[in-house]
Amino acid sequence: MEKEWDIVEVLRHSRHDWLNKLQLIKGNLDLNRIDRVKQVIDEIVIEAQHETKLSNLHMPLFAALLLKSNWENPSFKLEYEVLFDSESSKINDLAVTNWTNNFFWSLNQAIEPFQENNLSITIEPQSDGIRFFFDFSGIISNRELIENFLSEKKIDLIIKEFSETELSLELFMPILKE
Repeated sequence: MEKEWDIVEVLRHSRHDWLNKLQLIKGNLDLNRIDRVKQVIDEIVIEAQHETKLSNLHMPLFAALLLKSNWENPSFKLEYEVLFDSESSKINDLAVTNWTNNFFWSLNQAIEPFQENNLSITIEPQSDGIRFFFDFSGIISNRELIENFLSEKKIDLIIKEFSETELSLELFMPILKE
C-alpha cells in the first residue's frame, strides 16, 4: 500500500533535508573548511538542477516517486540524473512509475538493511522515447526475489549485470502514439 503524501508532510521532509544541508555548511564553516563548504554548495546546486530537469520531463507520477524516494525507502539511497534538459515526448508515465515503484519494493525486500546500498538512476531522453539506467551497488541478500520480479517482463528491459553486490538494468519507454 502506497502512502499518500499531503503538502504538510512533503514540506516537513523537505525542510528537514534543507536544515541538514545548512547544518553541514555551518559545521564546515565553523571548522574553517571552506573547500568543503564550496563542495557541499556545488552538490546542492547540481541536485536542484536535476530536480528541475526531472520536473521538466512531464512525468509527474515518476518525478514524485523519485523526489520522495529517500523518505520512503530506508534500505537504499537514491540518486538520479537527467542527462539532457529538453522537452521530452510523452511516454507512459503510469507504466514506468508502477514498474519503478515495484522495483523499489523488491529491492527494499531483497537487500541487506543498514548497509551501504545505493541506487543511481540515469534518465536519457531520446527522439523516440526515454531510456532509464538503474545501477545498484550494495548487498543483495535475496537474489531470487529480484530474479522473480525481473522475470515478469512487463516492460522493455535489459539486464546488464546482476551479482550479489551489483545490479544494472536498462529500461526503454517509447513515445506514446497520439
